Amino acid sequence: MNTPSSMPRLKGYRFPREIVAYAVWVYHRFALSTADVEDLLADLGVMGSRETIRKWVNRFGRHFADCIRRDRPAAGDKWHLDEVVIPINGRKYWLWRAVDANGDVLDILVQPQRNANAARRFLARLIDRFGEPRVIITDKLRSYFRPIRDLAPGADHRAHKSLNNRIEGSHRPTRKREKLMGRFKSPRQAQRFLAAHDQINIVFRPRRYQLSAVSYHHARSDAFDLWRGYAAEMTA
Repeated sequence: MNTPSSMPRLKGYRFPREIVAYAVWVYHRFALSTADVEDLLADLGVMGSRETIRKWVNRFGRHFADCIRRDRPAAGDKWHLDEVVIPINGRKYWLWRAVDANGDVLDILVQPQRNANAARRFLARLIDRFGEPRVIITDKLRSYFRPIRDLAPGADHRAHKSLNNRIEGSHRPTRKREKLMGRFKSPRQAQRFLAAHDQINIVFRPRRYQLSAVSYHHARSDAFDLWRGYAAEMTA
């Protein structure tokens, strides 16, 4: 990634911001561990430890995700909601995820329950950020029914397993990273990582099967331009 070297150095950081931004990018864009990123940086002559890379990812992953949320187009008014179990320290937690009709992740929330209170908390968070949707598609989990009726009375709620295939696919990258990381260590870690990972994937994983080669190259170039702009906004 050719981030301009003219960017000012981050105060208190030994390495230039383009190196920090590159490390965060490759960690989230590819299924790499911090040790893998350490080796990639070493090939570039940058001798940073995996612990340093972990701190960069934790510190600046949220920055890039926040910038992407800020600049993304308005969310569609048709939402798909789903929840999937993630084991953390021998206990079941539930990852609640919402995507729009384009398959772009609107938000995620890690919660210890899979009940009406958890559904209400997640839906209220979504409506507060995006407004009330026109259509909400869920599986047949009964916990969704009353919260949707109370918080989005004007929405068309469609509860059908086969209608929610769009969001099922968005869980796959989570499973892949979960396996690579040897499971998440805490709910906080899972929330922090996945909230950034899902947003960064929106930018760098355009639906290639829907694009011509030229359009895909333009989309990728635009994504790099966005990343360079967000790297310039990084603050220590």
